[in-house]
Amino acid sequence: MLTQLSINNYALINHLSIDFSSGLSIITGETGAGKSILLGALGLVLGNRADLSSLKDTSTKCIVEAKVAISNYSLQDFFISVDLDYEAETIIRREILPSGKSRAFVNDTPVTLNVLNELRSKLIDVHSQHQTMQLSDASFQFEILDALAKNTDRIASYKRGFIQLSSLKKELLSLETAQKEANKQYDYNLHLFTELEDANIKEDEQSGLEEKLEKLNNIEDIKLNLSESLELSIHEEIGLQNVLNALEFKISKIASFSKEYQELADRITSIKIEMDDIVSELETANENVDFNPNEVEEINDRLQLLYNLQKKHYVNSNQELLLVFEELSDKVRQVESAEGELNNKKEQILAISEKLDAVAEKISKARTSAIPKLTKQLEFLLTDLGMENARFSIKATLTNTYFNNGKDHLEFLFSANKGGNFGELKKVASGGELSRIMLSVKKVLSENTQLPTIIFDEIDTGVSGEVSNKIAAIMGQMGNNMQVIAITHLPQIAAKGGNHYKVYKEEINGVTTTNLKQLSTEERIKEIAEMLSGKDISDSAMIHAKELLS
Repeated sequence: MLTQLSINNYALINHLSIDFSSGLSIITGETGAGKSILLGALGLVLGNRADLSSLKDTSTKCIVEAKVAISNYSLQDFFISVDLDYEAETIIRREILPSGKSRAFVNDTPVTLNVLNELRSKLIDVHSQHQTMQLSDASFQFEILDALAKNTDRIASYKRGFIQLSSLKKELLSLETAQKEANKQYDYNLHLFTELEDANIKEDEQSGLEEKLEKLNNIEDIKLNLSESLELSIHEEIGLQNVLNALEFKISKIASFSKEYQELADRITSIKIEMDDIVSELETANENVDFNPNEVEEINDRLQLLYNLQKKHYVNSNQELLLVFEELSDKVRQVESAEGELNNKKEQILAISEKLDAVAEKISKARTSAIPKLTKQLEFLLTDLGMENARFSIKATLTNTYFNNGKDHLEFLFSANKGGNFGELKKVASGGELSRIMLSVKKVLSENTQLPTIIFDEIDTGVSGEVSNKIAAIMGQMGNNMQVIAITHLPQIAAKGGNHYKVYKEEINGVTTTNLKQLSTEERIKEIAEMLSGKDISDSAMIHAKELLS
């Protein structure tokens, strides 16, 4: 509910601050007094595009601020989703700077116009003759029907399933697309995979093979040098072993004479032991030297295979080849296991679809049951509004297609004349008829759902007499359930408001300014009398005005 509107430096308004209350409030004023300016300011704070020409004084900024009581609208989740602080009385502020830049705030937190417009739809509905085109919109027609069908919880449940179903279908399509692409490469990838699998590649194999081949290719030098090394080690006269034995013998004779000699003897003994080990290993190595031409050929073949595979896959090592092998394994496995994944995804889709079908059927049945009630209420209201021949033909047909609010196709047809053919609202109803239909629809919605504040901008255009009284009565009834603000030229409607505001112009220091004030009881009588008879108020107009207000 809009509780306060404050406007500074906007169009013809210097400064204006007005409080609003619940129920039905009326705004009147002469043509050109500035009612459209008031709506423009409200539209600005609710997210309309800013225009530098809106500044009354271009040297200072324009500020429009609205206080809105939102505790009845269950908006906590919305505020969390857009990262805003929730306040039971929310303050929305819009600023236009002299530079032309615009800023918007909700509870002093900067917001984008997208967030502001999304919030606007939940708080205030400004209705003009242009908005009557909404009657032909299928989603709005469903909103009307579902309000009477009490489908809110069912549709919320359906939408959760619909989102899940849509996601699963996208995943299935992605899997099918990937499988088609993978199938194209499957035979080639399988060949490459099998080739690497048969090669039985080991990560450190290559370096070992290259070292072994190097050894075999130099076998003669190795044999010669090993033999000569043994000769140097074990020769009877000059061999290192014999020399060390002799040295050990000589020093051992004097080792007992001092600690220094003993240490030398120990070191020589240690060297002799190490030399004995070396000789033993030289003998073993010499005995093991053997040239096998078949082994050389096998190693060459193995290395050539590895080199060819590395070149084929544009890598430089067995480690990289093994990574290629893993990638190929994944691609092959993906194709070979895809059928199972596809079947699993299809089963999930089928399970969700069955649940959705059950919810959609309940939604459809509730709609079908609500149609007679909706038709009866709308036709009754329109009869009161001077459209006694108005008839509706509404039909919800369950289809096989999943829509975002169920599976129904809705046919919402209208006939204004007795014996006339039914047709789409926008084609068979006039502007005045659409306004009265919209008023009737809003009346029905106000009794079945929590509507935001609604502002009727001269919805009474083109009506008079008893019909205007009926319009006033309907607005008054709507005001029992919600906040209604009506901008009107009709005294019958103006008299029904719990609060009455007047838009007027005045000239201050040669400058025209628009103002808005709440009227006292005496001021209301005078305003309504003026609406009845013009500037020259007659005594009968005053009496009539008092009667209307009584």
